[in-house]
Amino acid sequence: MLTDDDVKKIIEAQRDVFATKEDLLEMKDEIRKDFSGLLSSVDAYAKKADAYFQEMVMLSNKVDRHEKWLQQIAEKLGIKLEY
Repeated sequence: MLTDDDVKKIIEAQRDVFATKEDLLEMKDEIRKDFSGLLSSVDAYAKKADAYFQEMVMLSNKVDRHEKWLQQIAEKLGIKLEY
């Protein structure tokens, strides 16, 4: 039969091995903070990526416009452009 001291020793040993409800709540809070930080990072990256893609679209349109002008100038000068 187990004595009170044996039971106390078993309880103390299990505290070191098994997580308690408080431990799980603390882990939940830590995970929530980590997830929030990751979400902020992803949002910041998405904003930068969106701005970059918009800039690339604008740059592409500008290059197309310049190319059209060069073609028109070449036609007026009688030069054939090859690319």
